[in-house]
Amino acid sequence: MISKEANVKGWDWTISSRTKWWGWDFKELWSYHHLLTGLVRREFLLNYQQTILGPVWILVQPVITMFTYVLVFDKLVGIPTGTLPPVLFYLSGIIIWNFFSDSLGGASNTFRENAHIFSKVYFPRLIMPFSMLVTHFLRFLVQFIFFLIMIGLYVIFGGMPVSFSIWTLFVPLILLLIGGMGMAFGLVLSVTTAKYRDLGNLVPLAVRLLMFLTPVIYPLATVSEEIRWLVLWNPLTPLFEAFRFALLGEGTFTAIQLVYSGVCTVLLFMAGLMVFNKKGDKLIDVI
Repeated sequence: MISKEANVKGWDWTISSRTKWWGWDFKELWSYHHLLTGLVRREFLLNYQQTILGPVWILVQPVITMFTYVLVFDKLVGIPTGTLPPVLFYLSGIIIWNFFSDSLGGASNTFRENAHIFSKVYFPRLIMPFSMLVTHFLRFLVQFIFFLIMIGLYVIFGGMPVSFSIWTLFVPLILLLIGGMGMAFGLVLSVTTAKYRDLGNLVPLAVRLLMFLTPVIYPLATVSEEIRWLVLWNPLTPLFEAFRFALLGEGTFTAIQLVYSGVCTVLLFMAGLMVFNKKGDKLIDVI
């Protein structure tokens, strides 16, 4: 790690094997913001350069998934979506779930995919997971704009009332909490899966199981009282319901549940940062 006491001895910085639980510095991170921008641009080009559809692929996956959910869960299974059109209900859940799961997955691969870089040059390791979070947030913005266009079409041609309210102003905060929770889980998993590679096989399964405990394909109001407590233990649940309520006017949540989600996100994010800072540098010799 870089020692802050280096200047006392007349050195600009030193690298030692000592690590701290809380070893990150916002000023240092900001000094590498050009690197962050370059990493985001590189990730974008790697995914969409030399492809037929280019950035249009950002919309292909959620649109196909949406039609699949409408066909299976609405037409075949008959899961009610309240007064909301099934297309808007499923699309809202898909885009924010993709943002969460992609942020988690991107952060969890930090050491496995960048060990060759970490072992050769120093820069704040947090730059890598932050760059993945920004990358997936930009993808989400494209999908979110498409979602807003779909809402507009339903309002104009489908007779759906405009449901924007004061809660719409809280959408950025909701997205911040969802992205922060995804990155928090990813930071912890980046350390554990780098040291114990076989655990990486369980991460996709765990994420899929978590999706079924999150109101992505069903509204919370349809969950029976006997098992609703299990869904409410999931801190993502109030955020998904609040997101739908803020933009579509229908969702089941309370202020206490939102506070619970916020507290969980902050605690998980702090825990993720501490584990990442304390154990991250020691993993270079392992991987």
